[in-house]
Amino acid sequence: MSSTNRVFIARLAGIGVFDPNGDQLGKVRDAVTTLRTDRQPPRVLGLVIEIQHRHRIFVPMGRVTRIEPDAVVLSSGTVNMKRFERRNNELLVLGELLDRTVTIVDSGKPVSIADVGMEQNRARDWVITRLAVRAAAARLAPRRRGQLFQVAWNEVDGLALPEHSQGTDALLATLSEMRPADVAHALRDMPDKRRREVAAGLDDERLADIMQEMSEEDQVELLHTLADERAADVLEAMDDDDAADLLGEMTHADQQRLLELMEPDEAAPVRRLLSYGDYTAGGLMTSEPVILLHDATVAEALALVRNPELSPALAAQVFVVRPPQATPTGRFLGTAHIQRLLREPPSALVSGIAERDPDALRPDTPLDEITRHLATYNLVAAPVVDDHDRLLGAVSVDDVLDHLLPEDWRDTGVGHEASNG
Repeated sequence: MSSTNRVFIARLAGIGVFDPNGDQLGKVRDAVTTLRTDRQPPRVLGLVIEIQHRHRIFVPMGRVTRIEPDAVVLSSGTVNMKRFERRNNELLVLGELLDRTVTIVDSGKPVSIADVGMEQNRARDWVITRLAVRAAAARLAPRRRGQLFQVAWNEVDGLALPEHSQGTDALLATLSEMRPADVAHALRDMPDKRRREVAAGLDDERLADIMQEMSEEDQVELLHTLADERAADVLEAMDDDDAADLLGEMTHADQQRLLELMEPDEAAPVRRLLSYGDYTAGGLMTSEPVILLHDATVAEALALVRNPELSPALAAQVFVVRPPQATPTGRFLGTAHIQRLLREPPSALVSGIAERDPDALRPDTPLDEITRHLATYNLVAAPVVDDHDRLLGAVSVDDVLDHLLPEDWRDTGVGHEASNG
C-alpha cells in the first residue's frame, strides 16, 4: 500500500472540522479505534470532535471526505449531537495509546508510542498500519529523548487483546475483511447467541451497513436483540430510507419509542419517509442525495460525488436547489449528471449546467410509473419534488430493484457466491 494517503493522528489534534460549504463545525480532539486478537490492522472507527461549550461528539470515518494539513472535511454538515461516550471495546488513540510502552518483536526492546499512522485500505476503511515509536533513553542520559523511528503495527507486542477473548474477536477479525452483504449472509447462518455477540462487537456504522443487506424480517429480529439506546444509534447510522423501511416493519409503539431516542435531526427525515406509502416514490426515495446550492461550482460537485460512502447510483448526479439545502429544500433547479460535470471547467456553476426534468416524480408516484420513468430516460436516479417544487429526495434504480425482486431474494445466496467467484 502506498503511504501517500497516510495520516498521523497526533497531527490532527486541534485542527478544524468543516462541512462541504466550508463552515467550521468544531475541532479534532481524538480518534477512536478497537484492538484485535490477531495482527491485522485495527480499524479507526471515527473522530472525536469538540464543538461549542466543550461538547464532544463522535463522527464516523465514513463521513470524512478529505483530510488536509489544516482541515478535516465532512461529507455533510449534519452530525449526531449526542455526547461521545467510549464503549468497552473502544480505545482513544491520543488519550490511551500515545506514550504507552510496547516491545519490539524482533529485539525485545521496550519503546513508547509517539504517534499512530492510519491509511485507507482497498475497502476504503481507515486502518492503523504504522507506529512512530521512541526508544528508551540511556540510563546515563535520562533527560535525553530517545531516537524516534517507525514500525509496522504488527512489529510490536503489547497492543493485542488477550487470547481469552479469541472466540468472538477472531470471528470479528475475519468478518472485518468481508463485504457487508457477505457478512449479512454469514450472520443468517449463525446461532442466536453468536449473532448477538457479533452484533455487540461491531461498531454502529458497520452494523448499520450489514443490516441494510439483510431481509427486513432478519433486520427486525436483530434490532430487537439490541438495547434501545444502541438500536437508536444503529438506526441513525443507516440510510434514512432503509431506517424507515425497517421501522415500518415494527409496531407503532416500537417505532415511536426508537424515534424518540434518536437525535431529532436524524429522526425527522425518517418520520417523513414513514408518512408515505410503501410502493410510492416517497416511500422508496432517500432523503440524502447529493444536493448543492445554486452558487456551487463544478469542483465542489465533483468533490462530493467522490465520497466512497455514496452508492454508484447516487454518485452519478447532483441535484441543484435554492436554499435551504436540507430536504425539503428550496426550489428545485435541476440535475447535473457526472458526465456533464467532467466536461465543464472546475470554476463553472452547477446551476448553469443543471437540466430541469419537466416530469419530476411526485411523492405519490406509484412503483410502475417510477420504473417506466427511469427506463424511458435512461436514469439511475430521479428527483422527487412536492407541490411547491421543493426537492424531497431521490429514487435510485437500486431502491426500485429491492422492491421488484422477490421478498426472499437475499436468502438465495446468489450475491454471496458471485462476490466470491
